[in-house]
Amino acid sequence: MGNTVALSIRNVTKNFGGLVAVDNMSFDIKEREVVGLIGPNGSGKTTMLNLISGELKPGSGHIRVFGREISGRPAHRIARHGVARTFQLIKILPSMTVMENVAAGGVFGYRRYWGAKLNRRVKYLIQHVGLGGKEQMPVVALTYIDQKRVELARALISDPKLLLLDEWLAGLNPAEMKVGINLVSGLRYEGRTIVVVEHFMDAIRSLCDRCIVMNSGAKIAEGSPEDALNDPEVVRAYLGDDNA
Repeated sequence: MGNTVALSIRNVTKNFGGLVAVDNMSFDIKEREVVGLIGPNGSGKTTMLNLISGELKPGSGHIRVFGREISGRPAHRIARHGVARTFQLIKILPSMTVMENVAAGGVFGYRRYWGAKLNRRVKYLIQHVGLGGKEQMPVVALTYIDQKRVELARALISDPKLLLLDEWLAGLNPAEMKVGINLVSGLRYEGRTIVVVEHFMDAIRSLCDRCIVMNSGAKIAEGSPEDALNDPEVVRAYLGDDNA
């Protein structure tokens, strides 16, 4: 983990009418750090990711990636600055093959690839996420976890500086969950900077250096996974004794 600040959030607020979805959020994430963004349903986690990735524009505040202000910029421009993500609901191109889906990410992201170089990188990432031999399969024929692998490979193809994973492990059975945790753990050891939104606390404990906990749009705790998960306010707001 370095000292360079990869992501800086300062006094970011987002309202939807009378609802405050993100309330004056501030935090930093350092380069090569893996940080869990957790909280109960409706606490503002996905909205926060949407603000970082450009799906939404903040009402106020500043978002910087490696010192560059990206607040309010469109998603495709933020992608060019090195931000990539997966989505809570998988976004794949259903009429295309595995290879075509992954290749699509190489055109729009931080590092753009074309021709033979793109094909080599696509094939490497398909192997890397565990889809070797399925390059020409239609994505609609894949299992749920394999569709998630496709989306992850597509996010990685541009070699992003900041990777946002929005409940990437959700919906997996216990065996798939173990595979998924190992896959994300491998990304950690590649030295990537990752923000993980996740409800599965064992994954948070095993993957994350720190946790930022949200409730009702605001940050209520920050620290190591154990410290954050044992914070009395966090237990009251979200985890409950059975899950902590």
